[in-house]
Amino acid sequence: MEYKTLMCLICGWIYDEAQGSPQDGIAAGTKWEDVPLNWTCPECGARKDDFDMVPV
Repeated sequence: MEYKTLMCLICGWIYDEAQGSPQDGIAAGTKWEDVPLNWTCPECGARKDDFDMVPV
């Protein structure tokens, strides 16, 4: 399975699908499309729409 890495366009916080964000309720291995729409960036509170793909 290929995992993606995404970055918040507001503050630069990185979401790695392989690692998830367990401290924020998102289990490791959670694909970005499966992250709930009401989820917000743990650093700045930006909405999911404010994230973009980061090439690795």
